[in-house]
Amino acid sequence: MSDPRPTDPTDPTGHLYLARALTDRAAAAVADLGRPVVGGSDAPPDRDALHAGLAGAAAAVVTVTERVDAAALDAAGPALRVVATVSVGFDHIDVAAAAERGVVVTNTPGVLDRATADHAFALVLAVCRRVAEGDRLVRSGQPWVWGPRMLVGLDVSAGATLGIVGYGRIGQAVARRARAFDMTVLAASPSRRPGTEQDGVTFGTLEQVLADSDVVSVHTPLTPTTRHLIDAAALATMRPGGYLVNTARGGVVDEDALVDALRSGRLRGAALDVFVGEPRVDPRLLEFDQVVLTPHTASAGEATRDAMGLLAVRNVADVLAGRAAPTPVPGSPAGG
Repeated sequence: MSDPRPTDPTDPTGHLYLARALTDRAAAAVADLGRPVVGGSDAPPDRDALHAGLAGAAAAVVTVTERVDAAALDAAGPALRVVATVSVGFDHIDVAAAAERGVVVTNTPGVLDRATADHAFALVLAVCRRVAEGDRLVRSGQPWVWGPRMLVGLDVSAGATLGIVGYGRIGQAVARRARAFDMTVLAASPSRRPGTEQDGVTFGTLEQVLADSDVVSVHTPLTPTTRHLIDAAALATMRPGGYLVNTARGGVVDEDALVDALRSGRLRGAALDVFVGEPRVDPRLLEFDQVVLTPHTASAGEATRDAMGLLAVRNVADVLAGRAAPTPVPGSPAGG
């Protein structure tokens, strides 16, 4: 498809569409762009509101709650130059359709690695040491007395092994935290040769990592090849009584298979920050005391959310000024 958009990327026409309200610092950076702004409410837009907000926009800042597909891009019209998502994952955007229309798609890698790794390891500790179960017990008002068998869980620092699925920036940050807790760390990554070792991390096939780990933490992006990567067969490969942690994308894990593994006792517990149909959570997951659930908050540190919004706005500013975007996603033109 030929690009119908204006050839001058500095053309001042067209507003900036904000799908969601940003942090105060990021909002100030938006104001500095000097363009009219449409949107920016706390609640996510429905489909009609998304299309209406995009109509005539020169740029859009979106989040994981907005599906930017070919229909949304067509609703925007020919002025649209850039879609900047305030996230690392970009599976909610049809990058190929955007590229066909000459629209740059950007994300916010790097700035949320540590915060996400912190949350992932917090979930490891929470599920293995049964923190949420203990909190619920105390809050329930039920009488309790300390005992040697009370809420005993996995002692991660006493020789436990953490398996990391996906060894990008976030996976590497999780590995550093796990080593600080004296865990043995294994990792599976398409870019690493099984049997090699680096920085105290031993690389193996996915099957080897699943089979040899007490806790498996998922950090791979959601793509057609990774959808349901952790399926019934993968869960059956895991060490009996193991734990699964997912802070990547809900679709990487087959939730039906996960529920079955928890019900059968094959898995001792799970901790999830992401879900297939979020914000809806499969009600079956609520059945299990040994499951810790958080509402997609792995990046929810103050400085991190500022940095994510600021990077998204910088991508918009650079593309609209005729410069290359700092962080275009794979498969997207860079602009400039």
